[in-house]
Amino acid sequence: MKAAILAEYDSTLSRPQFVSYQDVPDPKITGGSDVIVRIGGAGVCRTDLHIVEGLWRDRVRIKLPYIMGHENAGWVEAVGESVQSVKVGDPVICHPLLSRADTLAARRGNDMHAGGAFPGIDSNGGYAEFLKTSERALVKLPQTLAPKDVAPYADAGLTAYHAAKKAAAILTPADCVVVIGVGGLGHIGVQVLKALSAATIIAVDRSEVALNLASESGADRVVKADGGEVDQVLALTDGLGAQAVIDFVGEGDSVKNGLQMTRNAGCYYIVGYGGKVEISTMDMIVSEKSIVGNLVGTYPDLVELMALANRGLVKLATQEYRLADANLALHDLKNGRIKGRAVLIP
Repeated sequence: MKAAILAEYDSTLSRPQFVSYQDVPDPKITGGSDVIVRIGGAGVCRTDLHIVEGLWRDRVRIKLPYIMGHENAGWVEAVGESVQSVKVGDPVICHPLLSRADTLAARRGNDMHAGGAFPGIDSNGGYAEFLKTSERALVKLPQTLAPKDVAPYADAGLTAYHAAKKAAAILTPADCVVVIGVGGLGHIGVQVLKALSAATIIAVDRSEVALNLASESGADRVVKADGGEVDQVLALTDGLGAQAVIDFVGEGDSVKNGLQMTRNAGCYYIVGYGGKVEISTMDMIVSEKSIVGNLVGTYPDLVELMALANRGLVKLATQEYRLADANLALHDLKNGRIKGRAVLIP
């Protein structure tokens, strides 16, 4: 099969070619619950750029060369002997974790803490024509949803849903919620908040394109991140800050600003990464703010998200690229030229 292969790291993201397009062996069924998926779309995620940079090399055991791509959807191509819930030809989206079913975390539905493989992160992923996954990871798609249109939901959408669902649980119609970074993940988060909560949604971003996308996605207010965003958010919240702040950036000034935008006894949800959370214990005690980490999302989260997508309550802005043009997609993402999410199509 054809695949886009990462052969070496590039800590400065300066090379013109991050991956190489070449022939590799097809994945094979080796276990009873294995499933081979013919890829219909593979999302291009900022995490992929972090992988290219080498930021994940100390977090996971991976030997280069390997295939990135952890946002995958397509059609069942082959199944192991014990697979019963899907059949060849079924359209599916892949939960990114191939979790172990025998762990307590898995039984509670917390697949991301249940151990197992993470295709595209610690093993071969979906920047290819075929992907080896497991029955446990698959969610069947309704005929209304095409794999290429929903692939980024497998991580970007799922992560946004996971965080927004947490925030929606504490929000009332009288509250405000701030979404920092409303591009690839953030515009999905805005839509999920709109579907699950009646709170006022304030979108913050430095990009006019992203802010326009946020407005189209249902944000009630938009704030340009031009250095005065904290003051603008405080002005919109009577000087108190928002009950919930979801930070999809997680680097630069977004962490400091996000905490300042969070009202006392409010919650700051960190989704993006690359920076550091720095707050004194005194400030934590006096403000009673909660800082909540968010890692991907559960299998039930993905099922619920597909239900929202099927009803048209969440729509994903995508930009399509051929698999052979993976380098172009990665560079466009790096340079901020993508509205929504990039999707590679074999």
